Amino acid sequence: MDTIVAHGSAGMGESPGSVPTAADVRDQLARIISSAEFPKGGRGPAFLSFVVEESLAGRGQRLKGYTIAVEVFKRGEDFTQDDPVVRIEAGRLRRALERYYLVAGQDDRVRIDIPKGRYAPSFAWNCPISPAISTAVDTGSKKVGQSWQRRGWLMIGLVGVIGLAALTYWGSERVVEAAKRAGAARLPDEPKLVIAPFANLGDGPKAQLYTAGLTEELLTALPRFKEIKVFGRETSKSLSPQVEASEVRGGLGARYLLAGGVRVAGSKVRVTARLLDTSDGAIIWSQTYDDDLTSRELFVIQSDVASKVASAIAQPYGAIAQAATANPPPDDLGVYDCTLRFYAYRSELTPETHLDARECLESVIARYPGYATGWAMSSILYLDEDRFRFNPRSSQPTPLERALRSARRAIELEPGNTRALQSLMIALFFNQQLAEALQVGEEALALNPNDTELLGEFGTRLAICGEWQRGADLLDRALALNPGGASFYHGARALAAYMLNDTDKAVRLIRKTNLQQFPMFHLVATAIYADAGLLDDARREGEIFMKMRPDYIPNIIEEHRKRNIQPMDNLRMIASLRKAGLPVPSEEDVAAQMLAAAAAKRP
Repeated sequence: MDTIVAHGSAGMGESPGSVPTAADVRDQLARIISSAEFPKGGRGPAFLSFVVEESLAGRGQRLKGYTIAVEVFKRGEDFTQDDPVVRIEAGRLRRALERYYLVAGQDDRVRIDIPKGRYAPSFAWNCPISPAISTAVDTGSKKVGQSWQRRGWLMIGLVGVIGLAALTYWGSERVVEAAKRAGAARLPDEPKLVIAPFANLGDGPKAQLYTAGLTEELLTALPRFKEIKVFGRETSKSLSPQVEASEVRGGLGARYLLAGGVRVAGSKVRVTARLLDTSDGAIIWSQTYDDDLTSRELFVIQSDVASKVASAIAQPYGAIAQAATANPPPDDLGVYDCTLRFYAYRSELTPETHLDARECLESVIARYPGYATGWAMSSILYLDEDRFRFNPRSSQPTPLERALRSARRAIELEPGNTRALQSLMIALFFNQQLAEALQVGEEALALNPNDTELLGEFGTRLAICGEWQRGADLLDRALALNPGGASFYHGARALAAYMLNDTDKAVRLIRKTNLQQFPMFHLVATAIYADAGLLDDARREGEIFMKMRPDYIPNIIEEHRKRNIQPMDNLRMIASLRKAGLPVPSEEDVAAQMLAAAAAKRP
């Protein structure tokens, strides 16, 4: 066969749409095998030569583990799939090819890869994804020839990728100091991963959006793997894309750093990713992905990146850790945009960001009703119409009913989706279905124990239900994994410390919490300061709360009941608010109302 059908763009000197010939592929095979960067020991050269020649002969689709085991590894005809030799060696061969093209073969004309999930190789021109990327950079000279220009842009692109590891001391030092103050540097040296924001190597708003979206998807996908622990999104956002591995090691105590970059040009996207050992900065794993944004391959790429990272950390020569495979959301800029708006709202907790995220997500699930994560996020936003009184709508069903329906829809679509389980847990909690809410929370925790968003929310729900110590422990885990964590975590942990009679810690934490626009923050602060004897602070916070929610205190028993605060904890909190001078009901009235509420619950 003179030509090989392959995917990819034309390389330097090749016409668009052309593919490498058999001669081109054989020349490249010889170049790879003779390279000092390609392992000479083992069966790698024989394995690669066999699958390449079989493909050139038109038998690529018939390449199976049995054939390779018999022909390359000289196994007997009684070979079965229980013998992992072919899978293990295929993984080694893929990594060897990845390293070769990262180092010695970066300028080679032809690229040979062994795609994951099959043994037949692919052949393509090894080239930049689009000439359009090159036009975004100033060469410094308008008279450079076209041939030199192409080579120059290739080098600029390479330097851009390598530059992700450059020093950015001024930024990373601030992160390190903040992490040390949060106690992160004292964490045990367990397998922990920090994800640096992926670098935007393209130009234009679409490039920036996909860059942020990829980082966000990794922050959601990677904690599903139980072999690793992942620092949360606030910590990630506080880093520079160029943060150095040694700074991550010294400041956060993380053993691994995932970094990379994204280029978008027209409908083409190239994602580069690499995993570094922070003890010495060595590259453990690296990969480049080229795809077309008109397909949904971006989400498949992200899932593949997560799987490879988990494999490299946990079992590099064994079976890849299995994670629940989510149905990929649609490849649409609106999906990423709405996801980012949701997390912006969760970070700020303001009516403005709530309305923005709600409208965006409602438009997405109207267009893509099978998008489970969109339903889950919408459920939480509907719930906040009621509990925070953010942008409430008077139409039926009620916000609590809408929240529960949306959460159940998310679970129907994707039972293993952590965000769906989280939304169902909260919706059940505020619909007064506590037993089922906590059961769902336990299920979510078992499925994904390193998701900081879940840890913080479930820890808060457990604490409010009276399990203050366990709730505090989960909140501590959330803060340990996410040193730059949301103020919401600190506020909930401060309340837990107050209920656990750790007055000094409660005061310390409430002072760190920045939720000034959030009414319940001021109520909790009032109780904590009053309990600590800081009456001036308590009165100030109480006055702020009364201005923000004048209707709350006259109905405090019912308001606390809706939030599932337990009777004894309710009494404790009302007593502290009374010390601060808030016009709470008398002890006799509180006791009478609580008895009436308990009687109303009896059948």
